[in-house]
Amino acid sequence: MKKSALPVIVAAMAAINSQALAADPSFTGTLSAGYDSEYYFRGLWFSSNNLWTSVNLSIPVADKLTAGVGALYTYSTATDGAGPSRLDYGELDLVGSLTYDAGFAKFGLVATSYTFFDTFSGDINGVTFGNVSPDSRIGDAFDIGLTTTIPFGDANLYVAGYYDLRINAPYFEVGADYTFKINDCLSIVPAANIGYGKDYYSFPWTGNEKDGFTAARVSISAPYKVTDSFTVTPYVAANFSLDIREDLNVVREKNDVFGGLSVSYAF
Repeated sequence: MKKSALPVIVAAMAAINSQALAADPSFTGTLSAGYDSEYYFRGLWFSSNNLWTSVNLSIPVADKLTAGVGALYTYSTATDGAGPSRLDYGELDLVGSLTYDAGFAKFGLVATSYTFFDTFSGDINGVTFGNVSPDSRIGDAFDIGLTTTIPFGDANLYVAGYYDLRINAPYFEVGADYTFKINDCLSIVPAANIGYGKDYYSFPWTGNEKDGFTAARVSISAPYKVTDSFTVTPYVAANFSLDIREDLNVVREKNDVFGGLSVSYAF
């Protein structure tokens, strides 16, 4: 399957799902698409100028318990500075989750399957860019996570832990955000998080630290509700590479500023 066709297929499937679920208001969902000038995941740089699309469905299964299913596809349209030729990178994530709303907090169990169409590190002219270790050349991964979201008025605190069954390594993250409501349509949302990994794609055989903090990220977004269902969200962010990322994020600056834009439709 050609990478360029996947966003269209995912969007088409989501449109069919939304029509099928329209008769049942107990089902809700979100269709989204966007652009990221740089793609970072858990503090590690992957590619540049990414276009992405996603669909997420939320299904109540019991009192205070909700099931979620979703899919996200992202791919690089142009990544310069990664070698003599353009770096190709494409990724598909399939997600399933259960969330329990305890009132004072939401607790989640999430499982994610990752498919890397050009290997975990992408490729240049058909050859993997990350040719220094087996972990760089993997084509898929799967992790299970436990998440907690604690609201404090207009603020949220996030704590999460994940275990990657592909490489048998844990990753932990804590973050927070705050929503400043400007008016009925516009909000300003600053956010920050920091991650920690134990042999989590740290490639210690390259001389890098095996365990430690991955990166700190700060961002500010401005979601604008065009209608009750349609939202446009520009953002600016900075990724600060820490212990086990500063020797890996070498294609871009170790402390990198980037941005993007997303559109979403809730049904």
